[in-house]
Amino acid sequence: MFNSSTSSSGNNCSHSTVMTKTVIPLVYCLIFVVGLSLNGLAAWIFLYVSSKKSFIVYLKNIVVADLLMSLTFPFKILADSEIAPPQLTTFVCRYSAVIFYTNMYIGITFFGLIGFDRYYKIVKPLFTSFVHTVNYSKVVSVIIWLLLMLISFPNMILTTEITKENYSRKCIGLKSELGRQWHKASSYICTGIFWIVFLLLIICYTSISKKIYSSYKKFRRNSDVTKRKTSRNIFSIMFVFVVCFVPYHLCRIPYTLSQTSSQFSCQSKTTLFYTKEFTLLLSAANVCLDPIIYFFLCLPFKEKLYQKLHLKLKTPSEVEISKSRRTNTLPESINIV
Repeated sequence: MFNSSTSSSGNNCSHSTVMTKTVIPLVYCLIFVVGLSLNGLAAWIFLYVSSKKSFIVYLKNIVVADLLMSLTFPFKILADSEIAPPQLTTFVCRYSAVIFYTNMYIGITFFGLIGFDRYYKIVKPLFTSFVHTVNYSKVVSVIIWLLLMLISFPNMILTTEITKENYSRKCIGLKSELGRQWHKASSYICTGIFWIVFLLLIICYTSISKKIYSSYKKFRRNSDVTKRKTSRNIFSIMFVFVVCFVPYHLCRIPYTLSQTSSQFSCQSKTTLFYTKEFTLLLSAANVCLDPIIYFFLCLPFKEKLYQKLHLKLKTPSEVEISKSRRTNTLPESINIV
């Protein structure tokens, strides 16, 4: 998981270097401070944003997931830097890392739900269904949390090889044989969840983009502005996924196999370990980017933020967009999130 650095074969293949003990923890410190501050602000603002639409419900769930992710960073920082006793690493392996991954995939799943929700409300606006209701989105949210926790919880209870003589900085070495097998299975499941969501987002936002472009071309109104805003909105979401999550999920399965199989050389394990650590760092940085997405793509959030900061928001273009949203005219689809 978070701090694994060897395979179950028991070979002593150490990866402790200045990079992993100093540089990476320092970067996590920066991510922690920025991420906790931005998500704390986002959570405060969302307390005043009414959950009148399903995508607002999903965004609020992402904020909670990002906050919980951020709170796990100090434990990883202390464990990786090796300034804390090995017992803390045991805590990281058994609890903190599991919470980190669980909330990362919860956030990923909710972004997929947002894409699906926007697709039906923009591309198929005449399609009425209970899936568009706020109550439905709340039920789905509870189900998502329960399912991801169900997948992750065994990684806590199956980290059982812990004795006073067996405090280790290598997570996989603390797992029972069943624990290693579940670790592998849950890695496959979560990686599959990511690629399904990523494909869903590509399909949904491609369809949304085509719909908006064709609609404004037909009505000949604000076409250039709409194209720029739509491109920016779609690019922002896909940028976060491509930069933060794709690199890690390209290496996660090979890395997991290197942990649970004895068929990898020490050099291969070391290469995969460093690749995993750097790409995981990118995934962690997602907690700093999500609040920026809320600001640019969620108009109610932006309006409430400016209101709380006593700043003036309205510009001529924003007034037109806000009015059109209230009258349910076509420009509502600009705000694709």
